[in-house]
Amino acid sequence: MGVNGDIHSREGRWILVETRFVADVMLGKLATWLRLLGCDVEYLPAIPDEDLVEMASRSGRVILTRDLQLIRRRKARDNHFLVQRDGYKDQLRQVVERFSIDPLCRILTRCLRCNEPLKGIDRSAVLERVPPYVYETQNDFKTCGCCGRIYWKGTHRVEAMKQVMNIFGMQG
Repeated sequence: MGVNGDIHSREGRWILVETRFVADVMLGKLATWLRLLGCDVEYLPAIPDEDLVEMASRSGRVILTRDLQLIRRRKARDNHFLVQRDGYKDQLRQVVERFSIDPLCRILTRCLRCNEPLKGIDRSAVLERVPPYVYETQNDFKTCGCCGRIYWKGTHRVEAMKQVMNIFGMQG
């Protein structure tokens, strides 16, 4: 399929429903990398396990965890994915493979801090918010509606693309 999620019919039309995740405290780096790929991943490191399981149940999110105790909870039994690999690169490959996520399809479309989808912002609105060189050399800016962070297609984007391609063994 190429994009994660299930296809459902609504009033005779087919729509793709994206798989949404919540990562437990052990998987902060994985959560950030999944967000970089454009996945909707909540990460609340201070939340107790019982609240995390309840939140996942209420919001329809799949729990990403390495915690065997957590998955034994009744509400988590059918709503989790046990991440078994150790390093974040291997964990990322494991989740991408299991949920059929295209690693380049929606790359850098979410705020890495807040998980919010990024929205386009008028160039003039960022004049005082980005370095002068960036303003002079870039035309396309995006922002997070939650934290206000500004994103643009700089060297960080190129480097992120290279790392993702390397992690997944893709050729540039």
